[in-house]
Amino acid sequence: MENYQRINGLVAATFTPMYANGDINYEAVKPYADMLAAEGLSGVFVNGTTGESLSLTLDERKRLLEAWIQAADGRYKVIAHVGDNAQRNAADLAAHARQAGADAIGAMAPTFFKPSTVQDLIDFFVPVAASAFPLPFYYYNMPSMTGVSLSVPAFLHEGRKVMPNLVGTKFTSNNLMEMLQCLTLDGGVFEVLHGYDEILLSGLSLGATGGVGSTYNYIPQVYLGIMEAVRQGDFDKARVLQRRSVEMVEIIIRYGGGIRGGKAVLNLKGIPCGPCRLPLSPFSDEEYTLLKHDLRQAAFL
Repeated sequence: MENYQRINGLVAATFTPMYANGDINYEAVKPYADMLAAEGLSGVFVNGTTGESLSLTLDERKRLLEAWIQAADGRYKVIAHVGDNAQRNAADLAAHARQAGADAIGAMAPTFFKPSTVQDLIDFFVPVAASAFPLPFYYYNMPSMTGVSLSVPAFLHEGRKVMPNLVGTKFTSNNLMEMLQCLTLDGGVFEVLHGYDEILLSGLSLGATGGVGSTYNYIPQVYLGIMEAVRQGDFDKARVLQRRSVEMVEIIIRYGGGIRGGKAVLNLKGIPCGPCRLPLSPFSDEEYTLLKHDLRQAAFL
């Protein structure tokens, strides 16, 4: 693969900016991208769960990725999520990501008709990975959303035989035993991007060097601090900072979770992300007032 380098740092799972009517606000991507660059992020993961991926049309996903690639302007990596319930849609998005100039692709398992075996999952992804080649391909493991809990180590080991650009996994699961298995599999050949913000320290302690998360959008210095503390061997400081992360996650859970609550936080931070698409309900004025109070009480705003 051309110019493949492992990710060392934080990759923000980006929100999709929208107008009040649900149309995508492509113009908001540039200031959003500039903010992430100023904060020292290593990349963005576009059109993933945080970006309401499966609530967007294929054309919207393509256009949004193009906007991010242009706005990033080579300052950090742009990873395109191309997962879809339709294999041909996923392959089409993968080919587009390659042609548009993305740095890598990721894809979650189909969520409607689900693969029942590791081989089924591999067979689904073979044409997807091939459509993006030579871009690196990360399997996006998120069983809490997809309902697919197949062995990730088995998928990586067997999948690499038929997908030469399969480089690792975006591991959004609290099964830390399986994460360690992935990190040490086949002599450590696979990259593991930690996916749960509130336990980043756990992943780093096992050997992960990069992470993808939604709260990296608005409190990146907390997580950059955790990574630096781990590098310095200061686990007391790392634990204190991880607790700060948990405090933020506790707040957004009160307001509908990381997508609905997190998007509202970013709106309050000055990035016009607007509302979510249905079935995620709109944020009320009363909720914004309460959220602002909670964030100020916790010294996040």
